[in-house]
Amino acid sequence: MSVRTSELRGTLEAIDRILNRGGDPDDVLRAVLDALSRLYSYAAIAFVEEGQVVLGPETGAQAEAVAVDTLPISFRDTLVGELRVADAPDEPEERAFLERVALLISPYCLVGWDTGGVPWSELS
Repeated sequence: MSVRTSELRGTLEAIDRILNRGGDPDDVLRAVLDALSRLYSYAAIAFVEEGQVVLGPETGAQAEAVAVDTLPISFRDTLVGELRVADAPDEPEERAFLERVALLISPYCLVGWDTGGVPWSELS
């Protein structure tokens, strides 16, 4: 197993622990970004609010980033945000990792959603 594979696996395990603890969505997303900051010089989540993409929590310095990759965050086939990371290696394993993170955090990115009376905890 490569060093990078081990780092990705460890970060995914840390993110799983964060999500299993649950809590306020803002706190959960900030903790996920903290975990991602061990791998990337910049990480952020942008939310879709009233048809606009609005930057939310972020860590690191975007201005110093060489390149920022943007991955869609979808919930029930609806775009709800974007996961942005800087300087991610252009490798299939890296892309699969980031897509998995975007999927896992999607229920926490439902800014402005009307749940129709269904508790948030039942949506994920």
